[in-house]
Formats: sequence, C-alpha cells, structure tokens
Amino acid sequence: MRGLAACALASVVLLAAGALSACSPLSLVNAVSPGGSARSIESIGYGPDQRHSLSIYRPDKGARQAPVIVFFYGGNWVSGERDDYEFVGRSLAARGFVVVIPDYRLYPQASYPAFLDDSARAVAWTSRRIAEYGGDPKRIFVMGHSAGAYNAAMVALDARWLRRQGSGPAILRGWIGLAGPYDFLPIQNETTRPVFHYPDTPRDSQPIAHVSALAPPALLIAARNDKTVDPVRNSGAMADRLRSVGVPVREVVYDHVNHLTLVATLSSSLQRLAPTLDAVEAFVRSDGGRTAAKPD
Repeated sequence: MRGLAACALASVVLLAAGALSACSPLSLVNAVSPGGSARSIESIGYGPDQRHSLSIYRPDKGARQAPVIVFFYGGNWVSGERDDYEFVGRSLAARGFVVVIPDYRLYPQASYPAFLDDSARAVAWTSRRIAEYGGDPKRIFVMGHSAGAYNAAMVALDARWLRRQGSGPAILRGWIGLAGPYDFLPIQNETTRPVFHYPDTPRDSQPIAHVSALAPPALLIAARNDKTVDPVRNSGAMADRLRSVGVPVREVVYDHVNHLTLVATLSSSLQRLAPTLDAVEAFVRSDGGRTAAKPD
C-alpha cells in the first residue's frame, strides 16, 4: 500500500511539473489505477478512418441499461490516445456506468471542424449501438477534459454536428466539462492557431456562441489554479450564459489541482486530490440534476 501511495504521489508531481511528455504521466496514472471492478472492450470502429476507433468500459459484473458517458480526451487537438485514459474508463465503470472513449482525428490530419464531425459520429454510434454493451441509449452524457471538453460542449450545444449524423442534441441527458475552453478568441496559443485557421477563425467555432434554452444540463468543473484555460472566462462565463437562458448548470471549482492534475483526479487512486468522480457520479445519477441522485 505504501508503494502504491508513493507511485500515486509521484505521478501527481510529474503531472504538475510537466517533467515528462504528455502521455508518460498519464501512463503512470493508469499504472496506479486499479481496474478490478471494470472490464473493457478495445478497438471498435465507429467510422472509416483509422482514428475512428473507440474503447468501451463496463462494470465487472456487467451492465444492464446503465447510464452512458462518452469521454473525449484533451491534447490541444494535436495529440492524445484513448489508451492513455484507461483510468477514466475504469474508474467510471467501477461507479456503475458504461464508458465510451473514442479517438478522433488530430491536427495536421484534421482541423476545425473535422474533429467535431468525428465526435458527433462517435456519439451517434453510441446512441445506436450501446444497448448491445449494457448501456441505456436514453441516458447518454458527453464529457471531456480540456480540448475534449470543447468537443463535448460543441456536440451538446451546436446541433449542426449531430444533425450531420442523422441525430440531434436531444439524445443527450447532459454534458460535463473539465477545464474546458469555451470562449478563446482571439487565439493566443501558437499551437492552437492553425487548428482553427487563425486568423480566419469563425466566431461560431466557440461553444459559448451556441448556448440556448434547448441546451442539455451541464456540470462544469474547473481548477482555480489553471494557468492553461482561464476558469473565470471559460467555465464561469459558460455557467452564467447557461443560467441566463434557464438551463440547469452546476459549477464546481477545486483548489489544490491544476489543468493537468484535474483530469488525474478521475483516477480512483488520486480522487483524494478533488472529489471529481463524486461530482460526476452525482450529476449522472441525478439525470443531469433533474432528480435526486440515487443508484440504479
């Protein structure tokens, strides 16, 4: 147990310091995250491209009409692999959910808005097929961290993307954003600029521009010490905009975590840093805040 705690602490330090490459710290988080109460199905295709693949995580004892979470990872739309986020799938599956983690095309292979088409394609696939894996297609939530939170927000708020897949945001019971960029024009980050065709980035590329009374309920989680995505301009402003049109929203800001360590708290081994798992579980089990949270 002491060794496990030491490894967990080491992974947090590496995440906070950025001492290793983007995937190495997450590999450490995977290594210290127990997976005994979840099982996975790897490499299911949801579209024609090699990056159109997803993994599904389910409770170890199986699932029957369980709530579904489609999780999009971050990486500034230039990096990321679903295998780096096994800890997310395992931890949420251990809470009784069916979890879908798709890959999506990244820059330079794809730029805005191609990765949104991919995200919507993955959600539409989930709506059609998740019952085969024990998930309830009537209880689908989209969730993401950083760039993945942007993807989740756009799928939930901008009906264009799901409509292209013959569906619509009405299939979603809610969306969950962790440290998401929802209003980032003019683009300051040099890596992000070509992804969004700077300086000709369209205004309607911003999630906050698509808020309406038809939006599904939201859970917005941010880190007060986030130096990458301003929590006030993004999560705070998004929460205010949603409330202004009557959409239920819960806004949570945690101390003692930053942009990177916030997603690490989705690991069951690191949840003491912030109760992110508890907040996500309560939101999903309450049907996006529509009912009192209770187990299935």
